[in-house]
Amino acid sequence: MIGLRSKRLITDSIIYIVLAVMVVIWLFPLVWMVLRAFDANTSNITTSIFPKEFTMDNFKNLFGGADYDQYPYGKWLVNTLIVATGSCIISTLLVLMVSYALSRLRFKARKTLMNIALILGLFPGFLSIITLYYIFKQVSFTIGDTEYTLTNNTFGLILVYSIGAGTGYYIVKGFFDTVPVAIDEAARIDGATKNRIFWRMIIPLSKPIIIYTILTAFIGPWCDFILAKVFISDPEKFTVAVGIQQWLDAGDNNTIDRMFTRFCAGGTLIAVPIVLLYLLMQKFYVAGITGGAAKG
Repeated sequence: MIGLRSKRLITDSIIYIVLAVMVVIWLFPLVWMVLRAFDANTSNITTSIFPKEFTMDNFKNLFGGADYDQYPYGKWLVNTLIVATGSCIISTLLVLMVSYALSRLRFKARKTLMNIALILGLFPGFLSIITLYYIFKQVSFTIGDTEYTLTNNTFGLILVYSIGAGTGYYIVKGFFDTVPVAIDEAARIDGATKNRIFWRMIIPLSKPIIIYTILTAFIGPWCDFILAKVFISDPEKFTVAVGIQQWLDAGDNNTIDRMFTRFCAGGTLIAVPIVLLYLLMQKFYVAGITGGAAKG
């Protein structure tokens, strides 16, 4: 008979083998993309995983070259940074304020409102793309003699990513629920308003959940393709995800062969800030999500 220790060893071995296979499957496309970013062979067809000749030209061509005016990666990168930063600020403020109100205030239909927001948050945002597009297209404003709509507009894209942020209150509210209510009560006795309590007392105590909220609010617009593709049609206003997709959707095999490794270089470069953010903020990210999940 197999002893308990042997059974545990066999079980653990199977688990580690399965996990190792999953890691290889998950990492292979990423590693292959990074390797192709340094490949001198620009074709999308290759006979080897490792480049036969390494080069930095693919990264250099992102920010220069004869066709930079047609494919301005630098402008796309700036556009992406503006959209991601703007929507991150708005979304973070909305989520924090909504979560605090639902955690501390008691009002009629509070639970009903929470349940509705929670249910709406279960549906992916792209289901409302068509509706949002036509609503935003009807909204116009004038600056000087020029009339603008919220479509094909950086500000409009920021609003698209931000307007539904309040429905993602659940984890942040769970974190605020763990902050003792006695702090609020003591502050009110001293004459502090709810607004002052929130900004001067609760926010400084909530650094982990704020970091978590900032990261999640930033990474979505930074990597998103679908919403940016629908709402932006001007190549000068493209985000990186939409811009580099044009290199593989030109309808011309010669273009794909010429641009494929540049596409890999652009994808690798856009992933670097996210990786660095997670590495630098990992401690706060884990503390925020575990603290928010501890009590709902």
